[in-house]
Amino acid sequence: MTGDKLIVPSSVKPRVVFSRCLGFACCRYDGMCISDEFVDKLREQVECITVCPETEIGLGVPRDPIRVISTQNGRTLFQPSTGRNLTGEMQVFSAAFLDSLPMIDGFILKGRSPSCGIKGVEQFSPEGKIIGKGTGIFGDAVMKRFPHLVVEDEGRLKDRKNRELFLVKIFAFARLRKQTG
Repeated sequence: MTGDKLIVPSSVKPRVVFSRCLGFACCRYDGMCISDEFVDKLREQVECITVCPETEIGLGVPRDPIRVISTQNGRTLFQPSTGRNLTGEMQVFSAAFLDSLPMIDGFILKGRSPSCGIKGVEQFSPEGKIIGKGTGIFGDAVMKRFPHLVVEDEGRLKDRKNRELFLVKIFAFARLRKQTG
């Protein structure tokens, strides 16, 4: 980024999957939309595919918060106010959505989200105590399915070096995709 313009090569548009709440729709649990300067500029330069895993599994807007419960037996996506276990629904949605994608070049997901987060997501004990940090259920599925692609969250992209590396990678993947077509 130079000044307030994002300068990128124009020969090929990378395909990037974005969390929908990052300026595309007001779909967060609190009904809000996150404004992000980098995402706003980038969306004009790439082919955007958006996703909100929580609304895709039928949770409304606004909605009661969800959390990741971590035990020795694994992780559960849980909505405390309703007692609803959303793990199976999120896993089914994640697999179906990721299977449906065309060839893509990268992801920008909502940081610290219990569904989309790729790091820093609070992990809770069954009793409701924070016991660590990790990934969200959908974010984890993305990283396992696409270990070769760049997967970032909007918070990390505030750092200039992370932004530059992200841009280099998505445009390199896009050029490679175009050449191997």
